[in-house]
Amino acid sequence: MSPRNTPSSLRNRLLTALPKDDLAWLRPHLQPLPLEKNKTLESANKKIDNIYFPERGFASVVGSSGNKGREVEVGIIGYEGMTGLSVIFGSDRSPLKTFIQGEGDGHRLGADILQKAMTRSATLHALLLKFAQAFMLQTTHTAIANARGTLQERLSRWILMAQDRTQSDNIPLTHDFLSLMLAVRRPGVTEALHEVGQKGLIKHERGAITVIDRKGLIECANGFYGKPEIEYERLLGKR
Repeated sequence: MSPRNTPSSLRNRLLTALPKDDLAWLRPHLQPLPLEKNKTLESANKKIDNIYFPERGFASVVGSSGNKGREVEVGIIGYEGMTGLSVIFGSDRSPLKTFIQGEGDGHRLGADILQKAMTRSATLHALLLKFAQAFMLQTTHTAIANARGTLQERLSRWILMAQDRTQSDNIPLTHDFLSLMLAVRRPGVTEALHEVGQKGLIKHERGAITVIDRKGLIECANGFYGKPEIEYERLLGKR
């Protein structure tokens, strides 16, 4: 995934992929803002008031089995997409929580404004539905990876996904987040990091991972990375 710079300086791929008329209609309503780490973009089972289009950084989408259930990450969203997919489908809330894991910046749009825009423009609605399809495939493959993949394979997959969205070899991470992402406890995180690091694929320091060998990480992911990314490009086109 590569961002396409435009004269308007937008980097979010959904916004830059919009027909000119659709973007022109939305543009006055887009509010640029920083996206600080741990900022909640969407709370579980609460009305979605705003949609976010990240430009830098990425958000984590998590779910839990109940009030005291442990949270598990089901997907991530960066400059390739948007939050608030429930709004695209005509709802106003979701049982999932979305918050910033990798700080950056982006644009905020009122959910009511997006609803109006989709009503007036079939082309905009169709594009957003394509992203929703791509994201649903990502969450499906997360479930497959969690059920079938080893810790090394799942860690490699997630690092690749984070690198796609940060556009950097240096990815800020904590053991707590890696535990959430891998759906394992901290000792499992430490073990997986050590094993992947021993292969010379990454360098792990406190609070950060540096990608050394991306091709090696893809091989280590053993097929769990790639299909959702290919589907995204098929649906929304290469940039």
